[in-house]
Amino acid sequence: MSKKPLPKYIQLKQEIMGWLRAAKIMPNERMPTEHEIADQFGMSRQTVRQALGELEQEGWLYRVQGSGTYVAPAPKPKREIQTIGVLTTYISDYIFPSIVRGVENVLRSRGYRMLLSSTDNDKARERESLQMLLTHPLAGIIIEPTKSAEGNPNLDFYLSLEYRSIPFLMINERYMEMDCPCIKMDDEAGGYTAVEHLIKLGHRRIAGFFKMDDLQGVNRMKGFIRAHHEWKVPLLPHAVIHYTTEEKQTKPYADALSMLSQDDERPTAFVCYNDELAVQLIGAIREAGLTVPGDVSVVGYDDSTLATAMEVKLTTLAHPKLDLGIQAAETLIDMIEHKQSDTADRSKIWKPELIVRESTRPV
Repeated sequence: MSKKPLPKYIQLKQEIMGWLRAAKIMPNERMPTEHEIADQFGMSRQTVRQALGELEQEGWLYRVQGSGTYVAPAPKPKREIQTIGVLTTYISDYIFPSIVRGVENVLRSRGYRMLLSSTDNDKARERESLQMLLTHPLAGIIIEPTKSAEGNPNLDFYLSLEYRSIPFLMINERYMEMDCPCIKMDDEAGGYTAVEHLIKLGHRRIAGFFKMDDLQGVNRMKGFIRAHHEWKVPLLPHAVIHYTTEEKQTKPYADALSMLSQDDERPTAFVCYNDELAVQLIGAIREAGLTVPGDVSVVGYDDSTLATAMEVKLTTLAHPKLDLGIQAAETLIDMIEHKQSDTADRSKIWKPELIVRESTRPV
């Protein structure tokens, strides 16, 4: 049984497609007129009009009123949506939702997707997260180091990122052996500013509480000590309390209660690693039968939602949070898209801003 021949307009359409694929007529060049094509193939103008109409609908041709029909430019291939990994110590706690929201807002607006993971501030979990992220075709990665003051047992994964030419940067701090861009605060200046504020209010017995397994805490402590030296205010014996992530719920609270029981050398002010700790220590001050700021002034760090959630509004150092996430995402995309030279300094360090509220007052 013989095949039924294709309709004439389909035959003509296939012939014209052959012209286009062979580049006999280039993009934006005018096609022969309907009359010319009809004469060439011995077809009616209605048949020619039908074939050209379908090619126009399918995007191969376009019509210019009063001028004719033209070959459409080749459609640009859609860029595959690229993925950027984001690895933080926490996701849903404290200031981290604001940081992640800043990153996500930029990535979405620039046509990237986000793959999010957290370490719960555990180095073994950091290794697992890096291993998981590297199974995906990442365009780049934003990383908050885990316990940055305790070294980098996962160096092999970071070297793998460099070896595979995957751009990455770090936020809040940077492992000391890495030379990647870092978006962070000047934490030493923050510790200094907190003490300077209290000294100007007349305080001379100031205690500081710092988490020492990350470099943020180490640098805030350095600023705390430097301010005492530069202002020539002697540090109380045992005035610097350090603790780890695992001890944060117990050790600072117990040490604060112990200090507050010493009437002769009782501190008149506390400088806290962050607002979360400041809230705990305000509880310790109240348990000791004292008031804030009547007996003890308190300075936090980060200007989190906790700072204004209490009855006594907290004096604190502002953390850029949302802006830090935005800056990190924009910087990484610039690295990916080569909008800055390889030698450009892409790091950014925010200067601390003291937010004075009700938890500090003159002695």
